Amino acid sequence: MSKALLGFVALLLPASGSALAADAMFRGNLAHTGVYFERAIAHAPKVQWTFHTKGPVMASPAIADGTVYIGSSDGRFYALDLASGAKKWEFKTGARVTSSAAVANGTVFFESFDGKFYALDAVSGGLKWKFAVPGERRFTAAHLHGMEPKGEAMPDPFDLFLSSPAVWNGVVYFGSGDGNVYALGAANGALKWKYRTGDVVHASPAIADGMLFIGSWDSWFYALDAATGALKWRFKTGEDPDIHNQQGIQSSAAVADGTVYFGCRDSNLYALDEKTGAKRWSFNNKGSWVIASPAMRDGIVYAATSDTGQFYALDGKTGAQLFALDFHHWPLFSSPALAGDFAYIGSHQGKLFAIGLKKRALGWEFQTAASKKSLPGFSNADGSVNYAAVQAGTFYDDMVVAVAKLQEVGQVLSSPVPAGNLLVFGATDGNVYALSAPPP
Repeated sequence: MSKALLGFVALLLPASGSALAADAMFRGNLAHTGVYFERAIAHAPKVQWTFHTKGPVMASPAIADGTVYIGSSDGRFYALDLASGAKKWEFKTGARVTSSAAVANGTVFFESFDGKFYALDAVSGGLKWKFAVPGERRFTAAHLHGMEPKGEAMPDPFDLFLSSPAVWNGVVYFGSGDGNVYALGAANGALKWKYRTGDVVHASPAIADGMLFIGSWDSWFYALDAATGALKWRFKTGEDPDIHNQQGIQSSAAVADGTVYFGCRDSNLYALDEKTGAKRWSFNNKGSWVIASPAMRDGIVYAATSDTGQFYALDGKTGAQLFALDFHHWPLFSSPALAGDFAYIGSHQGKLFAIGLKKRALGWEFQTAASKKSLPGFSNADGSVNYAAVQAGTFYDDMVVAVAKLQEVGQVLSSPVPAGNLLVFGATDGNVYALSAPPP
C-alpha cells in the first residue's frame, strides 16, 4: 500500500419515477450518496448489542424491516434482530462474504468469494436462486506494490471488498472479479446482460437517470445504459504499469446534481459530468489511495483517504477543500455515512469516528475491544502506524502477513449504517456492533 421527505424520495427514485429502489442497499440509496434520514448520535454512545461471528466482518450492514443483514469472512451470511442483535437465521456459503447486501421485495442479494451470487428469502434465509460467476478473484499483478519476487503473480491483499449489488426496475446489478458487470432478473437470476471491462470489477454500481456508473481495476470508469448495458461513455484514470500501486478503482461512485464522484487508487477523487463523462475537477491527496466511497449532501463531497488518513470536505462544484481532519495516517477504507450534523466513518485503528460537520471537528469516537488491546503495539508515539512492527520485509508474503496482523486491531473497514436510534457496523474482530445514544 502506498506512500426533507421529498428529497428522500427523489434519491430513491430514478429520473423517470417508474420504480422504487431496494428496501436497503450499500450507501443507503441507488445514487450511493451515503445520506441517511435518521437521528444523529451526537454524544459518545453506549453499546446496545454485539453479535460475534467466526471471522472478520468487512461487509456493511443492510437494514430493512427491523433486521440487520450482513456477511462475514467466516463464509456465513447473517440476519439479526435490529433491536436485540439476536440471530434470526444464517446461510452458509463456500467462502468469505465481503459484499454488502441489497434487500428488495422480500429478497436479500449478495455475492461471496466462492463465485456465487445469492438471492435469499429475507424472512427465512432460504435460497431462492444463485448465479455462478466464473473466475471470481482478487486483482492480481506481478511485482505488486513493489514486492518481491518481481515475476510472481500476486493477488492484491488490499482488494478486500466484493461488489455490492443495486436493485432497480426488477433487475439486480453487480460487478465481478471476472471483469464483467452483470444485470440479472431479480426474481429468477436470469441474465439480462453483461458488460466486459478489462479487469476485476469490485466497485459497486450506482444508478441514476437510467444509467449505471462503475469503475474497474483496468483504470477505466464506465457509464452504462442500465436497461441494455450499452456503453454511454468511459473515463480513463491513472495507470502504474510497473508496480500497479497507483491504479485501479475500488471506490463506488456517488451521483448528485448532475455529477458523478468517485475515488481512485491513483490518489485522486474525480468529479465527472453525469451525461458526458467530461472531467469537472479532480482532487489529488498526495499519493494516497481513495478506496472509501464518497458521500454527498447539500453541495459538499465528503471523502476519506488511505495512507494519509485524511477526511476531506470539498466543494462539490469546484473541488475546493473546505476542511480536513487528520487521523494519524491510519487508513480509512470505510465509507462515510451522513446523518443529521454528523459523518460516521471507521478506521484501521479499530475506531469509529463521529465527525461534527458544522463544527468541522471530531465529536466522539468508539474503540473496539480488540483495538484497546492491540493498538498500542502497532502505534508510534504520535499515534501513527508503526509499520516496522507490522511488516517484516519486502516479499509478498510479508505484505500478506502484515494485512492479517492489522486485522487483529479490530479494524472498522465496514461502512456504518444509521437505523432509528442505532448505528450498526462490523469489525475485523468478528463482531457486529450496534451503538445507541447514551441515556439523557
